Amino acid sequence: MAGLWRSYQLLMARRPWTVQILTAGSLVGVGDVISQQLIERRGLSNHCVKRTAKMMSIGFFFVGPVVGGWYKVLDQLITGGTKQAALKKMLVDQVCFAPCFLATFLGISGTLNGLTVEENVAKLQRDYVDALISNYYIGSGPGCCCGLEFLPFLES
Repeated sequence: MAGLWRSYQLLMARRPWTVQILTAGSLVGVGDVISQQLIERRGLSNHCVKRTAKMMSIGFFFVGPVVGGWYKVLDQLITGGTKQAALKKMLVDQVCFAPCFLATFLGISGTLNGLTVEENVAKLQRDYVDALISNYYIGSGPGCCCGLEFLPFLES
C-alpha cells in the first residue's frame, strides 16, 4: 500500500492536473457506485451504468479542474503547512467556495439528468439548503480539517 501511495505522489508531482482530474472523476464514479449499491440497494443487475458515467463525467470535466484550480488559489491566499493554516483554508473553503460549488454541481447534475431550467431551479430551491448543511457536517469535520494539512493537493 505504501508503494502505491508513493507512486501516486510521484505521478501527482509530475502531472498534477491530469492526476487531479482522474482522481476526481474516479472518486465521483466510485461514490455513485457506492450510492447505488449500498444506499439504494439496486443490486448489480439494476445498476445504472449511464448514471455512473454521467457522474464520472462531472468529476472529470467539472470537479477535478475546478477544485484543483481552487486549491491552487487557496494555497496562494493562505501559505504554510501548519494546523492553523489548514484551519484557515478549511474556513475559507467552506464559507466562500462550497456554497457556489455546490449550487453549480447540483445544477450541472440536474441538467445532465434531463431536467428543464424550471425543474432544475425548483430542485435547487428544494434541496440546496439541506445539501449545504450536509456538506458542512461532512466537509468541516475534524478529520477534514486535519487532513488538509497532509493531503498532496495540486502543487504549484
